[in-house]
Amino acid sequence: MTTITKKMNPTVLAYIQIILGATLVGLAYNIFLLPAKLAAGGISGVSTILFELYEISPSSVQFLINIPIFIIGWIALGKDFSSKTLVGTFWVPFIIWLSSDIPITLTNPLLSAIYGGIILGVGLGIVYKGNGSTGGTAAIAQIVKKFTGLSSGYSQLMVDGVVVVSSIIVFNLELTLFALMCIYITSKTIDIVQLQTSATKLVMIITDNEERIQSIIRTELDRGLTKVRSIGGYSDKKKTMILCVAEQQEAVQLKKILQREETDSFVIFLNASEILGRGFSLDKYYGQKL
Repeated sequence: MTTITKKMNPTVLAYIQIILGATLVGLAYNIFLLPAKLAAGGISGVSTILFELYEISPSSVQFLINIPIFIIGWIALGKDFSSKTLVGTFWVPFIIWLSSDIPITLTNPLLSAIYGGIILGVGLGIVYKGNGSTGGTAAIAQIVKKFTGLSSGYSQLMVDGVVVVSSIIVFNLELTLFALMCIYITSKTIDIVQLQTSATKLVMIITDNEERIQSIIRTELDRGLTKVRSIGGYSDKKKTMILCVAEQQEAVQLKKILQREETDSFVIFLNASEILGRGFSLDKYYGQKL
């Protein structure tokens, strides 16, 4: 998280995320999905089918269908969610209408499924990080997530799968399979955007020299740590397991130091999907200007 987003009002930041994400969703639809005839789930899939059959404006279809779904979401998820969903619900059709004549389009179904799925997933993931929705089945997916405990990505996959499978009636099997691939890529991208927000590492160090390791982490990295008393399974001797969370470059620096100075320590580097706390989601120091 950057310094700007840390200082920004959380409500303002949430609405910026929703508008940015919804913009990506609308552009992904007009650049990749509609030209390639991929009914990649949701109301966008329904609007693609209706455009193919009757040439009805996709933006109008999405706007009209979103109204009753928005009301359901308001009842099920609360006023705060619905106020943010209202922004996404209007913004996506607006972007689709605004970019309807965009000259940059891709008709290859494979490339559209891959890149359209990625951009769509990034957009939806950013919207979800703002605790909002783009309306349509995205709102339904958030309802499914609330009552089932599934991740946002898998909830979206379940809901969109129903629409995609139904599209085989209008489109051929090949395009339907490409659409299924697209929503799978979208669901995975959503989870990556929501969870892997920073390049951080969880470092686990099992050592007999805890004072030296502690000094290295505090002086060289300026990071906190947690010490866990443990017993070696092979030696049956008392040891200390030190847990430390560090940013990518800090982890690389720590690795070099440990390889040079603490060759007997057992070290594990793990990817940390998201870190909440001082030094990561909060300022590192308590208001101090250092």
